[in-house]
Amino acid sequence: MKRKIHIVEVDAVEVLDSRGHPTVFAQVILSDGSRGGAMVPSGASTGQYEAHERRDGDADRYGGKGVREVVESIRRDVAPILVGMEASSQQAVDSRMCRLDGTDDKHRLGANAILAVSLAFARARARSAGKPLWQMVIDGGGHQLPCPMMNVLNGGAHADNNLDIQEFMIVPYGAADVCEAIRCGSEVYHALGRLLRSRGLSTAVGDEGGYAPSLDSDEQALELLMEAIKLAGYDTDTVAIALDVAAGEWLQPDGSYHLPKAALTLSREQLIEKWVSWAETWPLISIEDPLSDDDHTGWQQLTTALGNRLLLVGDDLFVTQEPRLTAGIQKGIANAVLIKPNQVGSVSETVATVRAAKAAGYVPIMSHRSGDTEDPAIADMAIALGAPLIKTGAPCRAERTAKYNRLLTIAHDLGENARFGGSLLQLEGQR
Repeated sequence: MKRKIHIVEVDAVEVLDSRGHPTVFAQVILSDGSRGGAMVPSGASTGQYEAHERRDGDADRYGGKGVREVVESIRRDVAPILVGMEASSQQAVDSRMCRLDGTDDKHRLGANAILAVSLAFARARARSAGKPLWQMVIDGGGHQLPCPMMNVLNGGAHADNNLDIQEFMIVPYGAADVCEAIRCGSEVYHALGRLLRSRGLSTAVGDEGGYAPSLDSDEQALELLMEAIKLAGYDTDTVAIALDVAAGEWLQPDGSYHLPKAALTLSREQLIEKWVSWAETWPLISIEDPLSDDDHTGWQQLTTALGNRLLLVGDDLFVTQEPRLTAGIQKGIANAVLIKPNQVGSVSETVATVRAAKAAGYVPIMSHRSGDTEDPAIADMAIALGAPLIKTGAPCRAERTAKYNRLLTIAHDLGENARFGGSLLQLEGQR
């Protein structure tokens, strides 16, 4: 009779993310000697409904951002309830941690603590089974590799410049496969760099590796992207543009939207009109958070206007939480959902949200955070969950390229069995 494998050790360490702020690394060891480790990211532009990211608050250490107490809580509180558990069920481990926390937003333990252990356990199980992580998140996984959405121009909260829109992305959806998509994106990114340098503009990069120049307007940023796509030898049949607006940061108490860097205030209707006009002018494939997460009336109006033409992505709107997504589906708002595991706090809850999205015909988009780490887990999760798109920054900075490199190695391993998520986006109304 085969001996059952169980958890024998859970430990954690305070490490650093890409911004030099502390984050959590957790390790889980199984009785067969298999080990799994995971680091969790942190966001700068965060939704008000995200699961709680716990910090120490000690001003004398890391400006209050330390996670030493979180690490100690994993050792003191989490380890005793997991050690001895059979290593057969991700859901069982995640549920036990959530019950221990006992709060709606994971305020006691912190989503950063729970997710670190959850991912570490998933990796330990994968190594025990001799399988890659993407085959263990959902048993058997899938063979679809996501199309990258590369944030090549930064603004908003991600850069100290005069662009209000947070992310201008290129999406090489018309490439033959993920390897060609990554090559295409890299070439457009470097063409953009050459354009900026030729005009005496800054090529310093923001948190996610995109360039962060000061430009005359957000429209000029779109013009530069169009020029870079052409300069790199591509056209809009291969490369589309996506935006992360982060409009929740613009919302005013009277319901208007104030774009601080442009010193411009728009009504809800004017902002919706702006996005409709842009969709007619530019090759947009996706707009993320085009309105505030509390402006459901505006979201309904925009979804009616543009929902059949491009992806309207809820990030702050849904924060990767199944109940919020289900409520949005019932109201008919958005048609896509950004998936950030640390917004909900565990692998199992992330899986549940993606399944709910796909059942309703919403497109799941796997995403990094602005304060990320070299952990490439979201690349595996995107494949496991069948997400046709992945946001993980520009092809620059090691914490971003780690995800692209993981996709490239998985594509090599899958060979002819690999499918490309970009082909799913070549649909009427999403070009």
